[in-house]
Amino acid sequence: MHPEIVRPTMLLDETRVRANIERMAAKARANRVRFRPHFKTHQSAQIGEWFRAAGVSAITTSSVQMAAYFAGHGWDDITVAFPANVREIGEINRLAAAVRLNLLVESLAAAQLLESQLAHPVGAWIEVDAGSGRSGVPWNGGGDLHALAAFLAGSSKLRLQGLLTHAGNTYAARGRDAVAAVHDETITRLQRLRNWLMEHGFLGLELSFGDTPACSMLDNWGDVDEARPGNFVFYDLTQMAIGSCIAADVGFVVACPVVAVHPERREIVLYGGAVHLSKDVLLQAGGLPSYGAVVPLHAGGWGDPLPGVWLRSLSQEHGVVAATAESWPPLAGVQVGDLLGVLPVHSCLTADLLKEYVTLGGEHISMLRLPTGGG
Repeated sequence: MHPEIVRPTMLLDETRVRANIERMAAKARANRVRFRPHFKTHQSAQIGEWFRAAGVSAITTSSVQMAAYFAGHGWDDITVAFPANVREIGEINRLAAAVRLNLLVESLAAAQLLESQLAHPVGAWIEVDAGSGRSGVPWNGGGDLHALAAFLAGSSKLRLQGLLTHAGNTYAARGRDAVAAVHDETITRLQRLRNWLMEHGFLGLELSFGDTPACSMLDNWGDVDEARPGNFVFYDLTQMAIGSCIAADVGFVVACPVVAVHPERREIVLYGGAVHLSKDVLLQAGGLPSYGAVVPLHAGGWGDPLPGVWLRSLSQEHGVVAATAESWPPLAGVQVGDLLGVLPVHSCLTADLLKEYVTLGGEHISMLRLPTGGG
């Protein structure tokens, strides 16, 4: 089976991926919000066309280089959802000349530097930390926020769009109720901050949020204008653990060659390590770390995760599969030279590392490849 696979390879189920895209696009339509999916997960112009087929016209990227890649493939309404890096001003100006570009700012200093160096107007979203503790102005506002909003409102190069956040703290939640609690708190905080700004004369501000758990699990997204989920296109083990999806929704697995079998310790060694899968980890019920779930491969795709079987450790190229005593018998027939599938803990990082998909029909789908070195 799959004689063409000789090293760790992403096997992609196009039917599942297209279904994930259409389901999320339909949810956005039902909520009457602008659907601006985050393309950092798939990073592929061809998969981007599957979004276009679902009615998507505006996208999110995580870098200026990624935005330039998708601009080169016909996308002309792009938000770079990362605090603006003024050292990339040359690339930003080239991009802003070609597309409707939106940048994130969270400080007056960054806004002033952009204003002095931008050659073309861009949209500006104020990034808000609504509880995830990563980047953004604090959700409870203050004098610095007023100064930033006032500067943007009077800027000739930065058009103030509204408030934007990523509720990364939903990733620590488990189950619909826990995710809903984080989401409700996030949207309430954004609304309070917008109301505070409105009281100070800043009108017409939109609200933008985006996280796969809330967008996947909740039918009502609340009073927002824009949604930017990304991971949902593939899902992964983390999303399964949160409750965002089931195994049948996961869009790709990594097919890994078996290079050693050790029945005496109930372990199998795969060609598939940290440089292929990343070192993102989940703790299992017993507290043991898992770097991926193991699935059987077959001609039409792959099966459900094998119970009691997990990827227990990763080094650079090695992945070591472990099994409980009860779960080893089904693996007893696995031989050197066979393939096993691994469901990734974090599909975004795995895709970024492997850089190419192979569909179940054998089609190769390329991804963005960034140049090495500076610039």
